[in-house]
Amino acid sequence: MSKETPGVLSVEANGPLSGSGTAWRGPAGFIFAWLCFVVVAWMIPTPAGLTAQGKATLAVVVWVAIVWIVEAIPVGVSGILIPMLLVLSHAVGAFPKAASGFSTPVVFLCLAAFLFSAIMQAAGLDRRIALVLLDKLKVQSANGVIWAMFVVNFVMSLIVPAANARAATLLPVTNGIVGLFGDTSRERDAKKAIVIQTLVYGSMISGMCILTAHLPNMVVSGLLEKQLGIRISYFTWFRLQWPYLGMFALTQCWVQYYFKSRAVSIPGGRQAINTERRKLPAASPQDYRILAILALVALMWATEPLHGMPSEVVALIAVALMFSPGVLSFGWKEIQERTIWGTLFLLGGALSLSSAISGSGLAQWAADHIYAVTYGHVWWLMLAIVMLGTHVIRIGMLSNVAAVTMIAPIALALAPRLGLHPVTFTLLVSDTDSFAYLLPTQITAGVIAYSSGAFSTADYAKVGVISVLIAVAYGICVMAPWYAYLGIPIWNPTAPWPFAH
Repeated sequence: MSKETPGVLSVEANGPLSGSGTAWRGPAGFIFAWLCFVVVAWMIPTPAGLTAQGKATLAVVVWVAIVWIVEAIPVGVSGILIPMLLVLSHAVGAFPKAASGFSTPVVFLCLAAFLFSAIMQAAGLDRRIALVLLDKLKVQSANGVIWAMFVVNFVMSLIVPAANARAATLLPVTNGIVGLFGDTSRERDAKKAIVIQTLVYGSMISGMCILTAHLPNMVVSGLLEKQLGIRISYFTWFRLQWPYLGMFALTQCWVQYYFKSRAVSIPGGRQAINTERRKLPAASPQDYRILAILALVALMWATEPLHGMPSEVVALIAVALMFSPGVLSFGWKEIQERTIWGTLFLLGGALSLSSAISGSGLAQWAADHIYAVTYGHVWWLMLAIVMLGTHVIRIGMLSNVAAVTMIAPIALALAPRLGLHPVTFTLLVSDTDSFAYLLPTQITAGVIAYSSGAFSTADYAKVGVISVLIAVAYGICVMAPWYAYLGIPIWNPTAPWPFAH
């Protein structure tokens, strides 16, 4: 992969998007964030029902929310600053506790996954896998491209640890495919369907069932482990979440209907894919060594209930194997420049803030206010109200990690008040956040897709409104019953955790 790719992969973690606002927006937002932090922390009285630590944490949340919304500083830097803000505002007394998110097992699992991804990129295996799968699946139409690219997305979710990273990896492949179409009205609509479904919907949906494939997954699992003592393994996460794959069929039906793209054929598509594949050099012994180690990791993760070795330990053993002498032909420099360090810092800071939101009483206070709106309805209506409210909150935020950091602790505190299962409710509310399809700027994968120039923001919004409603309905009608089948019905708050820790 070219060296420009890491910059694309790091959009969410490393800085503002080009053209995302006027020149004054970042500096003005930065100053405004600090003013709000001071006002909330030291100048306004503590709201009724909120502890002093909760108000201090609220000051940090306000600062972080403004900085994230206006993209005033790189979000990776904001992640590093969160522990300092928690101590400065007296939300948390000691720095080690304020920075506890950086020492959680999930962070080490994430770090290993990022290193695996960087190694794959440095070796060129990510592009090779994508092109081989497209070639083998023999796509001939816009519909075939979308389904083939979804398979590619799912396979890549096993090795590429973030939806934006997969979208960035597949962007040149997708651009090459849509470039084969002409400029008729139907072909332009087919391009829109391919880009939106492949780079946005496909990247997000495929990441839901693999713990390491979507950073919000790790935020939620880390929160549940810290607050409830429930550790969700790689294999258990897959058991819980794999039915989300079926949602892609529904969004595909809707997108095809909206863009009328199903029967549009690809002019010379197979030949173009074959041409790109032939440009690849022959697979090297290094490629097979890397794939063998990753296959061992996958096997160990899948069999965790048998050997009992935690996912993060397995991942770090694999890192040790990868860096054993003679395994890789390239050095650390090639790997570190492709590793999305900013997102790792964001994750650590997000977990620290999430813990503070829960531990300071802020989550309970916010849950009390939401409770007044949602209480008294049947479980599915309460869930729908909170889900739709989540999508309203998400309109102004780019980062899934940022949004889940704020939303998940509130959902966890709100569940017992509503008489709902805390794990199930938190999962469903957090999951719907990933399907923020109203504006391209709500998720980095959307920004990456928009860079293709295939669709307008109006196209994206019009198709996205129904896609969001599909996601909400899918959570209520498919995922909630599935969780009930596994033993954690949302309507039974006392149901015990059915999986071994």
